[in-house]
Amino acid sequence: MDFGLQGNITRRFTDLPYNISCMDTGFIRPQFAGAYLIQQDGAAAIIEAGTSYSVPGLLEIINYKGISSEEVLYIIPTHVHLDHAGGAGQLMQALPGARLVVHPRGARHMIDPDRLWQGASSVYGEDNMHGMYGELLPVAEERVMVADDGFELDFNGRTLTFIDSPGHARHHFSIYDEMSRGFFTGDTFGAAYRELITKGRPYMMPITTPVQFDPDAWYRSLDRYLEFEPERMYVTHFGMVENVPQLAGDLRRRIQFHAETAMKYARFENRFQLIKSAITDRTLAELKKLGCPVPGPACKGLLEFDFDLNAAGLEIWVDRLSPP
Repeated sequence: MDFGLQGNITRRFTDLPYNISCMDTGFIRPQFAGAYLIQQDGAAAIIEAGTSYSVPGLLEIINYKGISSEEVLYIIPTHVHLDHAGGAGQLMQALPGARLVVHPRGARHMIDPDRLWQGASSVYGEDNMHGMYGELLPVAEERVMVADDGFELDFNGRTLTFIDSPGHARHHFSIYDEMSRGFFTGDTFGAAYRELITKGRPYMMPITTPVQFDPDAWYRSLDRYLEFEPERMYVTHFGMVENVPQLAGDLRRRIQFHAETAMKYARFENRFQLIKSAITDRTLAELKKLGCPVPGPACKGLLEFDFDLNAAGLEIWVDRLSPP
């Protein structure tokens, strides 16, 4: 499926310091979801795998940079949601020397993705699945490496440290790169869409999509990030952000608002719409106050997909706390 990433290949990736590049996976719209390429002394690792539709574009970028398939040693999805891991099987087929590094809770879903597909279908609907994500391919068990909390990967002399980082999902880890003093955060540091940057400051938006939102776990994950005193975060949605303590505080407050809103409307018959309206109104009001360059109606349209999924995830969370 074409998500609008045709044209000049150099517009589909951004080179960052420390031999890191952010590659656009083409999911939903340009600069919505990224994967990160790390190069280190003739070797390469890819963090996030996008969807199956992302794979040709990612491989094109890798080839453009002169990286051979044998030089890619690791594919590392931060968690197994399909915009992060849906393309893992295809990438592993194309990169025969790579190992797949995955969270302990996610490994079985990469080896046998049937249950993962069924779970995602219950959220997005079977009819939408192929159009959004394409085909899921299994990964041979012998090529899967499980990274427990605290695991350190020696990537050609560059230390990558994996920490368990739940809150968005229980099968989520984040990767600390000692060289850049930065974390690859998946969805645990929220979304930072490029269009919403105001006066150089990203707007950090919680991603409370189904089905494992857990605000208390999320606060602990943010605390763990800050223990490392990181200088930057590499966010999947989308790009590198700095000024980490301030942005972590912004995100914490918004997670709290999302959780409090879900609890407030938990027993209302039309709670989905009430929750969605509340988080929509709060987000748009904050962006307007900050001086966001995107006008309100356009901003609402830009974030409609997020508001829908966030409200759905919050509904599931309150039902888990207190089943109806």
